[in-house]
Amino acid sequence: MGNTPPVTVIMPILNEELHLVDSVNRILAQEYPGALDVVLAVGPSKDRTREVAEELQRTSTRVTVVDNPSGRTPAGLNAAIAVATGEVIVRVDGHAMIPSDYVAIAVETLERTGADNVGGIMAAEGVTDFGFAVARAMTSKFGVGGASFHVGGGEGPALTVYLGTFRRSALDRVGGYDETMVRAQDWEMNLRIRETGGLIWFTPAMLVTYRPRATVAALARQYHDYGRWRREVVRRHPDTLSLRYLAAPVAVAAIVIGLVAFLIGLVIGQQWLVILGLIPTVGYALANLLASAWSAVSAPRLRLRSALWLPIVYGTMHLTWGAGFLRGGAGRDS
Repeated sequence: MGNTPPVTVIMPILNEELHLVDSVNRILAQEYPGALDVVLAVGPSKDRTREVAEELQRTSTRVTVVDNPSGRTPAGLNAAIAVATGEVIVRVDGHAMIPSDYVAIAVETLERTGADNVGGIMAAEGVTDFGFAVARAMTSKFGVGGASFHVGGGEGPALTVYLGTFRRSALDRVGGYDETMVRAQDWEMNLRIRETGGLIWFTPAMLVTYRPRATVAALARQYHDYGRWRREVVRRHPDTLSLRYLAAPVAVAAIVIGLVAFLIGLVIGQQWLVILGLIPTVGYALANLLASAWSAVSAPRLRLRSALWLPIVYGTMHLTWGAGFLRGGAGRDS
């Protein structure tokens, strides 16, 4: 691979009418001296995404549109890879806003490290009081654990990265994305790359702006799905299970069992059982409040209206993720 290999940016698109033009224009304006084109894999959207994508294709010879009939992300990614011409494949989501040096830094990092996939920080940024709270939670260790692409850190080998810039040869070697993995397909693909001797590399120099979900209900659905699909990864690859992934489901199980014990204690008049049953809920609530207070005053300090959302945001993320993991069965939905 030369210093300026041809690059294809692949984008799985569904219901992205509002953001697609800006996102694609940022890609086409990349400060990259080599050849660069974009493939949009368009699913059955409920808005004008198809029309917008086709107009982008008409106005630029560097934009290609392909169909993704199922609308599922891994299927769209594979459809785009199938027609991609670049030696380097850059994944970008339809609502992502990448900086002008993103591709250049990615290619330089691939060349310098010899990695098969490089990626950077998922920089969550809110635009509402609730969104600011979610963004803070999504960049905190209490909220999402210690993954570098969430909380940052020094560059180096990683288990997975956000989005990803791949050597085409690595994608061909592992057969692309697993289309049965509706969620967590990045993590699962990076696992296969690592199992075949490839290196996944994180660098904080690559940063992508991410807009969090706008409501509690949407956030709950997102993290419930994340939990279910993480359970599916563990089912398929048991050796990937770690204590970090068990924290949320254990907390959920403890709270549920504790509340059952609390109710039984009330019914049979056993005060010790009532007190014992409350311990998991009270313990989590205290931990949540302390973490929320710390997150709120950490620089840059959150406004009061956003800070008040933090306990709800943390609770929603942890409890729905844990419930999804305990529920499992995500693979049966594919």
